[in-house]
Amino acid sequence: MSRVVTNASNLQVIYEDNHLLVVNKRIGDIVQGDKNNDPPLSEIIKAYLKKKYDKPGEVFLGVIHRLDRPTSGIVVFAKTSKALSRMNQLFQEKKIDKTYWALVKENPPKQNDTLIHWLKKNPKTNTSKVYPKEVNGSKKAILHYNTIFKLDAYKLLEITLETGRSHQIRSQLSYIGCPIKGDLKYGFNRSNPDGGIHLHAKKIKFIHPVSKTPITVSAKPPEDVLWDECLKKY
Repeated sequence: MSRVVTNASNLQVIYEDNHLLVVNKRIGDIVQGDKNNDPPLSEIIKAYLKKKYDKPGEVFLGVIHRLDRPTSGIVVFAKTSKALSRMNQLFQEKKIDKTYWALVKENPPKQNDTLIHWLKKNPKTNTSKVYPKEVNGSKKAILHYNTIFKLDAYKLLEITLETGRSHQIRSQLSYIGCPIKGDLKYGFNRSNPDGGIHLHAKKIKFIHPVSKTPITVSAKPPEDVLWDECLKKY
């Protein structure tokens, strides 16, 4: 059963059972620790679990996948090692369906399309460069987008991924002339006041790794004038 829990850290738990926990990540949160030493979601959730279930000692929590810091939306964590290994396998076998929302200013070349590119990550700049053909060190990236509707100045794209490359949505949309609102790193002309970008992990579907039941979890975008307008029109 889904439920929302908010604590002092504004942690939004939108689904939890004995094996899995799903949160709606806020803009600015990091999933795992980085060089900035900001408290990551993984540690915040461990503290939440320890307090909620009065657990002695160390709490197990497995990080299954990640979202970029300026991105919001669904992140799934494993509460057991069994769930972690099986969810990792589902991701590797591409048996996880993830849907994203992105707001862009420019019209995409087509109403809907499949984008196939090759991405090469630059660790120094933490960016992914897009190539139309395979180059040395690149990885194939495939996504599908559909233009849902147009606001006054922006377009809402719904995106599904076939591959999960670093900065894939951000770099591929920028490559076709549609950088995501607020994404200075990939060519948008100005930042958002909150430092985030208008990219949201909206929905995830998969077969539960232990119970084998279908799971679908959705997450509302952050409170924001444009996102609110999208929700009204959707």
